[in-house]
Amino acid sequence: MTFCLNTKIINPEKDIPINNAVILLHGYGGDGNDISTITLNWQRFLPNSIFLCPDGYQKCEINPNGFQWFDLTNDSQEYILEQSIKAEKKVNQFIEEVKIEYKLKNDQICICGFSQGCMLSINLGLTNDESYSSVVGFSGKIINKNNLLKRMKSKTKMLLLHGDQDEVVNPTNLLEAKDFLARNNVPVETNIIKNCGHHISIEASSLALNFIKKNLKI
Repeated sequence: MTFCLNTKIINPEKDIPINNAVILLHGYGGDGNDISTITLNWQRFLPNSIFLCPDGYQKCEINPNGFQWFDLTNDSQEYILEQSIKAEKKVNQFIEEVKIEYKLKNDQICICGFSQGCMLSINLGLTNDESYSSVVGFSGKIINKNNLLKRMKSKTKMLLLHGDQDEVVNPTNLLEAKDFLARNNVPVETNIIKNCGHHISIEASSLALNFIKKNLKI
C-alpha cells in the first residue's frame, strides 16, 4: 500500500511478525527521517513493532526543506485550531491505512510526537472512538482545551515529557496539560527533564520506551 503521507518505515528484523506499530510525528520544520533516529535505541526492545515516521503533509512555511502539520505563521488561535483539525484528519486517514496494511487495532498502536507532533498526538489519542495503546508527547501542549473537551471520545494513557529549559514551548504547558487530563480522568504520567531544552534527551527517550513497553503487548 502507498500511504497518504510520505513515510520513513523501520521494519522488524527479518521473519519477526508485526504485532504493534509505533507512529512518530515530527516537530515544526522537521521530517520523518529526523524523528526516526529515536527508534535506533527502541527497536531491540520492541522487536515485533514497526515504526512509521511520516512527513507532515505541508511544506514548512519558514523551512522549505522541512514539513509542518499546521501553519504557525498566523498567530490567530482560531486559525491554528482550524489548521490543526485539518492535520488531525490527515493523520487519522494515515492511521487507518496503517491499521489495514498491518492488520492492527488501536490497542496495538502507540502514537508519539515531538513539539507540534506532540500537540497532534494528544488530540488524536482523545478524539478517536477507541483508545490507542498509549500516547507519548515530547515538548508540546494542548492546542485548545475547550475544543478538545467538546470532542473527547476516548481516554488513551499518556506520558508527557518536557525539558525544564525549553525555550520554544514553555514547560508550564506540561503542567497545564497534566491538570486538564487529570480533571477529565485521562490516565497521565509526566516528567520534567532537568537541564534539557527543546529536544528529546536520552533520559526522555528511555522513559518513553519504558512507558511504551508497559502498554504494548510485546
